[in-house]
Amino acid sequence: MATSLLRIPPPQDLLRPLAVPERLLLGPGPSNVPPRILAAGGRQLLGHMHPEVLQVMDEIKAGIQYAFQTRNRLTLAISGTGHCAMEAALLNLLERGDTILVATNGIWGQRAADIARRLGANVHEVLKPPGEYFTLWDIEEGLVQHKPSVLFITHGESSTGVLQPLEGLGELCHRHGCLLLVDAVASLGGAPIFMDQQEIDVLYSGSQKVLNAPPGSALISFSEQAREKMLRRKTKPSSFYLDMGWLANYWGCDGEPRRYHHTAPINSFFSLREGLALLAELGLESSWEQHKANCVQLCQGLCNLGLELFVKEEKARLPTVTTVRVPEGYDWKEITTFLMDNHAIEIAGGLGPSAGKVLRIGLMGCNSTSVNVDRVLRALQDALGRCRRSRL
Repeated sequence: MATSLLRIPPPQDLLRPLAVPERLLLGPGPSNVPPRILAAGGRQLLGHMHPEVLQVMDEIKAGIQYAFQTRNRLTLAISGTGHCAMEAALLNLLERGDTILVATNGIWGQRAADIARRLGANVHEVLKPPGEYFTLWDIEEGLVQHKPSVLFITHGESSTGVLQPLEGLGELCHRHGCLLLVDAVASLGGAPIFMDQQEIDVLYSGSQKVLNAPPGSALISFSEQAREKMLRRKTKPSSFYLDMGWLANYWGCDGEPRRYHHTAPINSFFSLREGLALLAELGLESSWEQHKANCVQLCQGLCNLGLELFVKEEKARLPTVTTVRVPEGYDWKEITTFLMDNHAIEIAGGLGPSAGKVLRIGLMGCNSTSVNVDRVLRALQDALGRCRRSRL
């Protein structure tokens, strides 16, 4: 009887089998998921408070501490992407009227400034052109002028391909009474970072880059100084879902019995656990060396093709995401589409301030291999020849 009330038929697309093409993902993320991590994500569900799941969460926490090189007890994974970790860091650290200094040389500084303004913070920016990094002098000038309680800076600026030096930055911030917040979504596992030694107060990353897990979980850690600042808050964080007090308890970071906060993405955590396990088995130093070597090979190959690298200084090039200027007379979209259609390879155009100016090639985790470097270079050579001929 009730079926007579139906006016919307079953969608025909849903009555067909799911079809997903095989592609080599060499953009700035996500990266391809290896079989071991795919298998972990396909395990049968358990309840989010089952002891076996809590054990997996403890193993994830230990894996994050290794990847970050930190002993911080407030270390956990957030049920959301890297953007979610950025928002969690900012809304837990900042209250309305707090002052934050944002180092902006690409889209991630722009995003952090946007989020901080929405939180009612007093936002100041220190700016560098896309493709350049900040010196300690650049940052100190902003710290002296604005006296912020938090400095935000991006370690791996994936929109421009810049690797930001971090040495001395934490000490500088602390000398000026400021906490250091670092975005390492695109760099973690691909370039050295030492949270405790570099005196980083809040560090976060994502699952879908070097860790080769599906997007949907993010890694984050808070120093004792950052934790104490959150405990001194006069107001509650504006988001219950991202309230670090609740999340710390669910992740067993506060020494109290764990309480229900939200239904976590259990299978995403299974995948993240395996991504961290693969990194631990390879070793951080080996991972850094692998990404550096393949980035150097890629950069040399791109130069051999007559392409111009966007980041001039070799030491400032992000090993996981390489940027080249779109060659004169070419449409970036035509090149990326050609690679996708003819070689089943994804690379990306620019993003934010680099939009229309660069091509971005990502080599992350299991995708960072000499074989993939050769493959993408051959595909680009084909694209440059064919796309040019199509214009004649």
